[in-house]
Amino acid sequence: MEKTDKIVDILKDVTGLDNIGDNLDQDLFATGILDSMATVEVLVTLQDQFGIAVPVSEFNRSQWSTINKISDRVTELE
Repeated sequence: MEKTDKIVDILKDVTGLDNIGDNLDQDLFATGILDSMATVEVLVTLQDQFGIAVPVSEFNRSQWSTINKISDRVTELE
Protein backbone atom coordinates (compact mmCIF):
# COMPACT_ATOMS: atom_id res chain seq x y z
CA MET A 1 0.00 0.00 0.00
CA GLU A 2 1.28 3.43 -0.92
CA LYS A 3 2.20 5.81 1.91
CA THR A 4 -0.51 8.32 1.02
CA ASP A 5 -3.14 5.56 0.97
CA LYS A 6 -2.05 4.47 4.44
CA ILE A 7 -2.29 8.05 5.69
CA VAL A 8 -5.77 8.41 4.20
CA ASP A 9 -6.83 5.17 5.91
CA ILE A 10 -5.49 6.45 9.25
CA LEU A 11 -7.39 9.71 8.83
CA LYS A 12 -10.57 7.84 7.87
CA ASP A 13 -10.27 5.71 11.01
CA VAL A 14 -9.68 8.70 13.27
CA THR A 15 -12.29 11.03 11.76
CA GLY A 16 -14.91 8.57 10.54
CA LEU A 17 -15.07 10.42 7.21
CA ASP A 18 -15.03 8.21 4.11
CA ASN A 19 -14.36 11.05 1.64
CA ILE A 20 -11.28 12.40 3.42
CA GLY A 21 -8.95 11.37 0.57
CA ASP A 22 -10.87 13.26 -2.11
CA ASN A 23 -8.70 16.39 -1.83
CA LEU A 24 -5.11 15.74 -0.75
CA ASP A 25 -4.46 19.48 -0.34
CA GLN A 26 -7.49 20.25 1.83
CA ASP A 27 -6.51 22.00 5.07
CA LEU A 28 -7.55 19.51 7.74
CA PHE A 29 -7.37 22.07 10.54
CA ALA A 30 -9.10 25.00 8.81
CA THR A 31 -12.00 22.76 7.80
CA GLY A 32 -12.35 21.37 11.32
CA ILE A 33 -11.62 17.81 10.24
CA LEU A 34 -8.77 17.60 12.77
CA ASP A 35 -8.90 19.05 16.26
CA SER A 36 -6.25 18.72 18.94
CA MET A 37 -7.42 15.31 20.18
CA ALA A 38 -7.68 13.85 16.67
CA THR A 39 -4.26 15.27 15.83
CA VAL A 40 -2.67 13.44 18.75
CA GLU A 41 -4.38 10.21 17.70
CA VAL A 42 -3.18 10.63 14.11
CA LEU A 43 0.39 11.37 15.21
CA VAL A 44 0.53 8.34 17.52
CA THR A 45 -0.83 6.11 14.76
CA LEU A 46 1.64 7.53 12.21
CA GLN A 47 4.48 6.84 14.62
CA ASP A 48 3.32 3.24 15.07
CA GLN A 49 2.60 2.57 11.40
CA PHE A 50 5.72 4.18 9.93
CA GLY A 51 8.23 3.76 12.76
CA ILE A 52 8.87 7.50 13.05
CA ALA A 53 9.14 9.85 16.02
CA VAL A 54 7.22 13.11 16.01
CA PRO A 55 8.29 15.18 19.01
CA VAL A 56 5.36 17.27 20.19
CA SER A 57 7.73 20.17 20.83
CA GLU A 58 8.58 20.21 17.11
CA PHE A 59 5.02 19.83 15.83
CA ASN A 60 3.98 22.71 13.58
CA ARG A 61 0.37 22.60 12.33
CA SER A 62 1.28 24.32 9.08
CA GLN A 63 3.61 21.43 8.21
CA TRP A 64 0.92 18.81 8.91
CA SER A 65 -2.21 20.56 7.60
CA THR A 66 -2.91 18.51 4.46
CA ILE A 67 -2.59 14.87 3.47
CA ASN A 68 0.19 15.77 1.02
CA LYS A 69 2.08 17.66 3.74
CA ILE A 70 1.64 14.76 6.18
CA SER A 71 3.06 12.40 3.56
CA ASP A 72 6.03 14.72 2.98
CA ARG A 73 6.75 14.97 6.73
CA VAL A 74 6.52 11.21 7.19
CA THR A 75 8.97 10.74 4.33
CA GLU A 76 11.38 13.23 5.93
CA LEU A 77 11.18 11.46 9.31
CA GLU A 78 11.58 7.90 7.99
